[in-house]
Amino acid sequence: MTTLSTHVLDTMHGCPAVGMAVTLHGADGVPLAAGVTDADGRCPGLFPPALAAGAYRLDFAVADYFRARGVALPDPPFLDVVTIAFGMSGAGGHYHVPLLVSPFSYSTYRGS
Repeated sequence: MTTLSTHVLDTMHGCPAVGMAVTLHGADGVPLAAGVTDADGRCPGLFPPALAAGAYRLDFAVADYFRARGVALPDPPFLDVVTIAFGMSGAGGHYHVPLLVSPFSYSTYRGS
C-alpha cells in the first residue's frame, strides 16, 4: 500500500493556498476524499491512510480559491479546476503531489 499527500502554493501571492478545495478520485471517477487546504496549504489526514496501486485524480478548485481572495478573473476563468491525473505503482512508499498555481498557470511534480 502507498500513501499520498499534497501541498498547494499560491504563486500569485507568494504564500500557501489556504482554503482551496481538493478532491481525490479513483480510476472510476468516484470521489474517495474531499477537503480544503490548511494554513500551510496542505491537507493532513484527508487522504485514506493506504491506497492501492492504480490511477488517481486530484481536482483543485483554483478559480473558487482566487475569487474568494478578491482576484478578478475572466468569465469563464482560464483555470477553473486543475486536474492532475497520476498513477501509483503500489510498490509502497509515499507519493507527494505539490501544486504551484496562479490564475493563469500551474506546475506540479512528484515530490518527496
